[in-house]
Amino acid sequence: MSSSKQVTSTIDFSSVLAAAVHDMKNSLFLLIQSIETLSDALSPHDEKAREQVASVHYEASRLNTNLVQVLSLYRAELESLPITVDESFIKDLVEDVVGSNALYVSQKNIDISITIEEDLSWYLDSELIYLLLNDVIINAMRYGTSKIIVSAKADENDFMTIKIEDDGRGYPEAMLTKSHEELCDFELSQGRTGLGLFFAKLIANAHSQGDKVGSIALSNGGSLGGSVFEVKIP
Repeated sequence: MSSSKQVTSTIDFSSVLAAAVHDMKNSLFLLIQSIETLSDALSPHDEKAREQVASVHYEASRLNTNLVQVLSLYRAELESLPITVDESFIKDLVEDVVGSNALYVSQKNIDISITIEEDLSWYLDSELIYLLLNDVIINAMRYGTSKIIVSAKADENDFMTIKIEDDGRGYPEAMLTKSHEELCDFELSQGRTGLGLFFAKLIANAHSQGDKVGSIALSNGGSLGGSVFEVKIP
């Protein structure tokens, strides 16, 4: 009897955390909407104000992504990262990500080129892949100079690869090394970039098909000479 009572009164911290994150995400969504409304009302000639608003919008979007990352990482610790797989058109998914950052892209005068065939579709968790791509593209905007290329293609080995390239200074050597280590070896104390990389690998690994498992890869160079991020989904 006492044992049953104890189980009933146990707090499911994951559920509490999920509810808290949901509430914070709703508040952030309203804040982001207000920022976008404010941006539309600003004079196009007031460059300083528009730049400040774009920076606030960027930080609010980044915080929104980080909230979801924290929740997903906690669930992963419990070995219960849920994924919901459905068919998604990759170009539409990427365009949604870019569109959500349109204010920052416009203010920073960044050219984002999407080279993906209209009919390329894949079975994946669109919400998690959206978050992964959003984090990578935000980093590309932050550390790149003026151009980003997002491409995707399916190969003969039944993998679909999404590649994001920028014209920045590239990834630090330490990060290139860590991208190939096991999740438990990542040093999250490295800050947001380390957390984003951890999260990206977690999402990729959660996608599997038989003995094939998703993965990420980092490199420098590519067509723009900067950072190159790739996620492969079976």
